Amino acid sequence: MTTRRHFITTGTCALTGLSLSRGADKDSRGWIDAHVHVWPNETKKYPVAKGYDKSGLRTGFTPEDLFAECRLQGVSRIVLIQMSFYQFDNSYMLEVMSKYKGVFSGVAIIDEKAPNLAERMKKLKGQGIRGFRVYANVKNAAGWERSAPMQAMWREAAKNRQSICCLADPEALPVILRLCRKHPETPVVIDHFARIGMKGPVDQKQLDQLLKLADFKHVTVKTSAFYALGAKKAPYKDLGPMIRQLRNAFSAKRLMWASDCPFQVEGRHTYHDSIALIRDRLDFLSDEERDWMLRKTAARVFF
Repeated sequence: MTTRRHFITTGTCALTGLSLSRGADKDSRGWIDAHVHVWPNETKKYPVAKGYDKSGLRTGFTPEDLFAECRLQGVSRIVLIQMSFYQFDNSYMLEVMSKYKGVFSGVAIIDEKAPNLAERMKKLKGQGIRGFRVYANVKNAAGWERSAPMQAMWREAAKNRQSICCLADPEALPVILRLCRKHPETPVVIDHFARIGMKGPVDQKQLDQLLKLADFKHVTVKTSAFYALGAKKAPYKDLGPMIRQLRNAFSAKRLMWASDCPFQVEGRHTYHDSIALIRDRLDFLSDEERDWMLRKTAARVFF
C-alpha cells in the first residue's frame, strides 16, 4: 500500500454541506462513490489483524479527509469497503457508518467458515452492510466451487440481497462465471473492472471473459481505480473503449463509478479526474447513463 498524499482540511469544511460542482446530479442527494476505504491514524482502539505487520501501516484516511475531496465534486453518499488489515473486525467501519447515518453503506469481510454464518450476515445487514468482499485471485477462487461454506455464503447473500463483492484478478473470472451459473440469484459486484489493464494495456481476451458475466442480471461492475489501470495517467480516456464495451453489454444500469480513495488521490492523481472521466469526458455516454453510473446503480445495489 502506498502513502496517501497529505490533506489540508478543517472540520468545518469537511462536515458542512458544500455546494455541488457543475454537472452534479438533479437529485439534491448528489452522486455516490461506490468504493472508498477509511481508517484512523491510531491503532490502539482498532488494532490490525493478527499477523499483519503494523510497521507497514501508513497514515490514516478518515471520513473528514474523504469529505474534503468528494463533496467538492458533488458526492454525498459513499460505499465503504473494509480495509484488509482489519480482516474480520469490521468495527471501525461500522462506527463510521453509525456516526454519519445516511451517508455511508458498507461492504464487510467475514470468515465464511466460522459458525452461524447466516445469523452473522443478517445481523450485519441490520447494521447497513450490503455486501461482503472476497479476494478472487486464482489461488483463492480455485477452491470456491468445492467449498461448502463459500457456497452457503452465496446462497445466504441471495436471500438477504447482499452482494458478493469480488476483488478479482482476470484469471479468476471463469470461476466467478461458473458460480454465477450455480447461483444466478446472488447479487455479484466486480471491483475495478476485475483489474483488467493493471499490468499494461487492456487485454481484449480478458475483457471478453468479463463481458460474459453480462448474461447474469444480478452482476454489476465497478468502473473504478482508474489510477491503477491502463496508462495510469489522467484524463484516463484510454479506458474509454473498455467502458464502452461494458456499457454495451451490461447497460449503464449495471455499472457504477467509484474512486477507490485514498489511492486515487495519491501522487499526481486527483478525485476530480476520477469522477470527471464518467461525468464529463466520455462522449458516448448519455446524461441518463451518467446518472446511472454516478448514482442510480450504486443506490440500487448498496442503499
